[in-house]
Order: sequence, then structure tokens, then C-alpha cells
Amino acid sequence: MLRIFNSLTRRKEEFRPIEPGKARMYVCGMTVYDHCHVGHARVMVVFDVVLRWLRAKGYDVTYVRNITDIDDKIIRRAEENGEDFRALTARFIDAMNEDLAALGILPPTHEPRATESIADMIALIQTLLDKGFAYVGAAGDVYYDVSRFERYGRLANKKLEDLRAGARVEVEEAKDDPLDFVLWKAAKPGEPSWPSPWGAGRPGWHIECSAMSTRCLGAHFDIHGGGMDLKFPHHENEIAQSEAASGQPYVNLWMHNGFVQVDDEKMSKSLGNFFTVREVLRRYQPEVVRLFILSSHYRGPLNYSDENLDHAKSSLTRLYTALRGLPVVEAPIGESWRLRFEQAMDDDFNTPEALAVLFELAREINRLRVDDQVAAARLGMVLRWLGDLLGLLQDDPEAFLKGLSARIVAPKGHEDSAIGSPNVASVLDHALSETVIDRFIAERTAARKARNWAEADRIRALLQDAGIVLEDTPEGTIWRRN
Repeated sequence: MLRIFNSLTRRKEEFRPIEPGKARMYVCGMTVYDHCHVGHARVMVVFDVVLRWLRAKGYDVTYVRNITDIDDKIIRRAEENGEDFRALTARFIDAMNEDLAALGILPPTHEPRATESIADMIALIQTLLDKGFAYVGAAGDVYYDVSRFERYGRLANKKLEDLRAGARVEVEEAKDDPLDFVLWKAAKPGEPSWPSPWGAGRPGWHIECSAMSTRCLGAHFDIHGGGMDLKFPHHENEIAQSEAASGQPYVNLWMHNGFVQVDDEKMSKSLGNFFTVREVLRRYQPEVVRLFILSSHYRGPLNYSDENLDHAKSSLTRLYTALRGLPVVEAPIGESWRLRFEQAMDDDFNTPEALAVLFELAREINRLRVDDQVAAARLGMVLRWLGDLLGLLQDDPEAFLKGLSARIVAPKGHEDSAIGSPNVASVLDHALSETVIDRFIAERTAARKARNWAEADRIRALLQDAGIVLEDTPEGTIWRRN
């Protein structure tokens, strides 16, 4: 039985889809004016795992993740760059897709863009006006009248008076209540705009997700997800808009992942303490980043640091080392391991507990492989299968273990092909290719056969300094990058 923590009711609830056997999920995607940072990566990885697990449990999942390609930040960045906003967003959509592909994020069923959904937004705003939940302000903007929606504040667990007391009103806004929020912004000179019954303008941010989610999933669907920072006001406003327009519940289960923190502060572009996905992927393999994200429960904070990423790298290396050299065999899924993994995932997607099952499996494989290679190989298939449900262990173990960057000193003016001997000492950094490493190992093997132990040890130390770990086996010397 899958139980999910519902941010709306603040308790774990059994997942009971509206339509048996089917699950409909919407997740707020990127606002594409810059590169994805690790905070965005957490949202994407978390809900990628939710998607994978729902499918593993047999649900036919319709997964919608939107792209916000028009808003104040996009307009401002395009103006700063002196380019059309469409060129800006197209560039960062391409960059986003590259980052998500690198992280192994499965594509959504639908990926609507705000600029392609203007007609849906206008229709939704008109419905709210017709029902008396919205009004046209003095400056031509259209606002949602929060006072008309009795349940406003449920998601944030706050009373209307408390929210109103903390609300801020911009000088140029002409609205009836500080909590009222804009649905349609009247056009300003030089800004992108679309025609509407209330004059040229563009949509407010909150109406975008209500329009895109209900168009793709219907007025009432199963799961809505996003980062904790969207809980209020964005998701609160989505509920108010959507339920006022349809007259029925909007979403059954609300899921919110916690913040990524740097030095106890939320990672964000506004604070300037963010690391982009592509910056991190220059130093760590994508699955290392995935494991780092999944090592904390999705609702809790995730502390970003080199130390934690290095720990994730070591942990993933342990899993791949257990799989190294195991043949692919026909194997029934180990029932006890599968059951423990399933129990962890069914308990509100408890990925730290699920990962603990993988590490225990790896230890058991290492114990068995000495005396029973067949049993070890069968458990290896179980480990691969369970890892796949988290988007991990997708690489060939040998390729992964040899794939991390390593550097070694080499003489000036030498290329890889010119380094034919480990008798090198220089201050020039040189990236080791697999060919060069194999050449060093061959030199060491020859030294060992000649009983030149000092030379063999010197080569091992040289490689170790370059981040290359050697392991002598009955079949010969194997290596991995540290």
C-alpha cells in the first residue's frame, strides 16, 4: 500500500487514484531564463523517482511538467541581453533538456508551454470573472478576489487575517485587497503581449499552471508536486483559481520537496549561492548527483557540499564495484530484498531506506562472489533491477569505475601517445586516458614478473597519486578511478 504525505492535510495518506489503475500527476517545471541549478535538479529527480515507482506499481501514469516561458524574470533578462524573449527561452529550454537527459530524467507525457496556452488562460480568467471571483482593476489588470474563496490559506495552514497582515502591495498595483493576485497584466510599452477581452497583456504566473494542468489532466487529478517554495503563494493560488472555476476539488495529494541548502541557507539565484547542474556535472558523474539527491528524504533539507557529493561518489562506487565482473544471468527477483525495497518506497518514497537495501545487497554479493559466482550474479541482477527503479546503476560497471576524471604529472610537450613509460616526473598536469593507464599497468606487471618490487610499488604509488586505484586479482590487475 503506497502512502504519500499530503501537504494539504499534513499527514500520510493511502494513494487511491481517482480512476483505478491510472495516475495523473502535474509538477511545476522550470522558468527558463537561466541554467538549471541543483535546487531545480532536486525537484526533477524527486518526481522522476515518483514517476518510476508509480509505473513499477502498475499504474498508467500521465505525467505533466510545464515550462514557464513568459514572466517578469524572462522579460527582464531578455532586455538585459538585448534579445527577443523567444530566443532567450529557446536557448535555455535546450540547455534544460541537456541537463535533464544527463541526469537520466524520464520525459513527461506532456510538457505544455505557457506561451502556447494563452487561450486556455484567457478562458479560465473569463470563467472567474463570470462567477464573480475576479475583477478588472483601475489600471486594466485583472485580479483574483481572494475574499470570495473561503478555503484560501488551507495549504499554507494560515488564516486569512494573518496572510493579509503580512502581504505587500506594490505602489503601481490597484487592487481591492493586499492578498488579491494578478491573473492578467495589462501590456506595458515594449513588453510581449497578447490580445484579450480586457486589452493587450500577458498572463500572471499563477494562472499559467491552473490552465495547463486542467487542460492536460482535467479539473480534478491525483497528484500535484513542486518545491517547498511554491507552496505559498503559487500553489495556494492555483487551488483558489481552479476550484472557484470548476466548482470541484482540484488535487487530491500535494507533494512538496524540501530545499537544497548551502551553509544553512536555501540555494537560490536571488541569494547568489547556487551551483548550476552543468557546473556540478563537470566534477561528478550524473548518477553521483542522483544518488546525492536521493540520499535524503525528499521532504527534508538537502545539504549541498563537496563532502556530501564525495560521499555519494564513494557510495555509488561501492555498488558498481559489487557488480563488476558479474555475468548477466537469468534470475528471479529476490523476494526478501524486493519486499524491503518496496516497503521503503511505499512509505512516502523513503529513498534513504531504499538505498540501504541496495548497499546491503552489495555487501552480500561481495561475500558470495568468493565461493559462489552464480549466486552472486543472481543477486547482482536483483541489485541492477532495484537500482533501475531509482534511475541508478544504468552504466556498465567497468565503464563507470574507469570514467571519473584523473590527472597525472607528465613531461612538457608530451601527448598521450608519447608517454610510453612511467619514468616521468614533471609539474605539468596531464589527463590520463585509458590507453595510458593500461600502459602503466603493463610496465608494472613486467616489473613484478622481474621481481623488481620497488619499481612496481613506485608505479602503483604514481597511479594512486593520479587517482587510479589498482586491484590485483587472479585474472590480472584491474583498475578504477578514485
